Amino acid sequence: MVEETLISLSAVIVLGITAQWLGWRVRMPSILLLLIFGILAGPVLGWIKPDELLGPLLYPVVSLAVAVILFEGGLSLSFKEFRAIGGVVVRLVTLGMLAAWLIISLAAYGVLGLTWQLATLLGAVLVVTGPTVIAPMLRHVRPTGQSGAILKWEGIVIDPIGAMLAVLVFQAIVLYETELEPVAAVALSLLRTIAVGTGAGLAGALGMVLLMRRGWVPDFLQNPVALMFVVAVFTGANLLQTEAGLLAVTIMGFAMANQRKISIQHIVEFKENLGVMLIAFIFILLAAHLKPSDLDHIGFSSFIFLAILILVARPMSVFLSTVGTRLSRKDKIFISWMAPRGIVAAAVASIFALRLEEVGLPGADVLVSTTFFVVIGTVAVYGLTAETVAKRLGLAQANPEGVILLGARFWARRIAKALKDEGFSVMLVDNDLRNVFAARMEGLPVFYASIFAENVLDQVEIGGIGKLLALTSNDDANSLAAIHFSRVFERSEIFQLAPEEGKLPAELSPHLRGRTVFGEGMTHAQLTQRFLSNWIIKKTRLSRDFNFESLKNHYHGNVLPLFLIGESGHLRVFAADAKPSPQAGDVLLSLVLPETEPSSVQAG
Repeated sequence: MVEETLISLSAVIVLGITAQWLGWRVRMPSILLLLIFGILAGPVLGWIKPDELLGPLLYPVVSLAVAVILFEGGLSLSFKEFRAIGGVVVRLVTLGMLAAWLIISLAAYGVLGLTWQLATLLGAVLVVTGPTVIAPMLRHVRPTGQSGAILKWEGIVIDPIGAMLAVLVFQAIVLYETELEPVAAVALSLLRTIAVGTGAGLAGALGMVLLMRRGWVPDFLQNPVALMFVVAVFTGANLLQTEAGLLAVTIMGFAMANQRKISIQHIVEFKENLGVMLIAFIFILLAAHLKPSDLDHIGFSSFIFLAILILVARPMSVFLSTVGTRLSRKDKIFISWMAPRGIVAAAVASIFALRLEEVGLPGADVLVSTTFFVVIGTVAVYGLTAETVAKRLGLAQANPEGVILLGARFWARRIAKALKDEGFSVMLVDNDLRNVFAARMEGLPVFYASIFAENVLDQVEIGGIGKLLALTSNDDANSLAAIHFSRVFERSEIFQLAPEEGKLPAELSPHLRGRTVFGEGMTHAQLTQRFLSNWIIKKTRLSRDFNFESLKNHYHGNVLPLFLIGESGHLRVFAADAKPSPQAGDVLLSLVLPETEPSSVQAG
């Protein structure tokens, strides 16, 4: 028995992480693979039996994991970002949610043949999307404009709101079946949920800030203490009011993200790593929890129901919510094509199925099987088509040419300015406020953060960007940035400066660093010295009469080629392992010493 439990628990972890890794390798939504692996390991092959593995602990464990994931989502919500898109987000999670609830409920009643009670409950369960599925898709697509930020906010905010709606509907059904007056009781429950959730979330954030600001928690315990606060706030809020915990932890994360008393960067990074593990663990468990008989409820009507969700419910709710806003038509269409259901829908449906059985209401098995079918179907449809739709709408580039520059020193800003002048998207990232302020004064896009934090990819506008130049004086930081961004950009588009002599071993594996940019041995110190010695960035359009060799002769060999822009607009970076061959018609950006041309115009 002990060995079987150990094997099942190990299988959950191995399958969960394998699915996430495989999803990254084949550029496929990992949640889809997680669900497929879980169904194969559970109801199909019988390798994993969650009821035997965890017993009564299954749903409490799932609930706590969802709380941690929503807290992490709250940490990525910026009030500054909300001011720009808040009106649309509020409409989507109120008016849009109600419209989607009505349409989905009618479809469940008319197409699936459910009772009106169960159809209404299923509609409430399926209004949520969720950060566990939205965030990976947005990171993969990297849409430009406001659609990415709106979808991120909606996915995080609608989870606790949707869960509250589902709880209220469930309570109304139970009260109706017991012949009690449901309206007043449900209204009171809603008010108590909002009050308790908001109060508990703000109290938890205040407690964490006070403890850490006064130094009462040592550095090595801050992440465990933060996790303790999340669990305590979630459980305490739920004890005071049913299902207030999800709202509480979301508000707690939002409050922590927007306070300025303490740094939470290390907490964000810890929660992101923990979130990856929890998502893998929970989706495998929930999918494996399905019974073979649950799959019998999936038929032709299920596909019709899914089509209504995708082609009718989502577009109608989005366009109804955005009437009269300044949101572009392209953004509206893309948002209409992004509503994958995730972990909250699966978890809430599973929990309510158990409660439906307890109160003697039939149809619990249909609720679970339909929800999981919708989760798998929406993730598959949106995950496999979102990138194509974004490109067709002009919200994403097939081969993004823009550049993120790690480090914003004076000469990095000149490089960014030269690229920006040629029409390429640029983004400087630095954690030195002096460099950040200088970049802003020069009108350059800049983000103040550590490049290693996962939430940088969610917060920085990287639409149109496909290359990384790591240009700091810290060789270790450059290498870590190269590893970090290899999950987002192709390795061929990740570059870093050569290490200072003696700083890194010569035999360092190539997969632990980026390609050496601007030539072998071109270090931070050497580049700094050249810029301090009056070298400038020169733009040259090459021709048959004046080619690359002519340029080198003109400056007596004092030419360091940086970038080559082809006639098609393709940007190529000069690197130690690949030196593009400039042709007539190409534009060359190079670093030159203009001794023979004192009147040269500096591009930076």
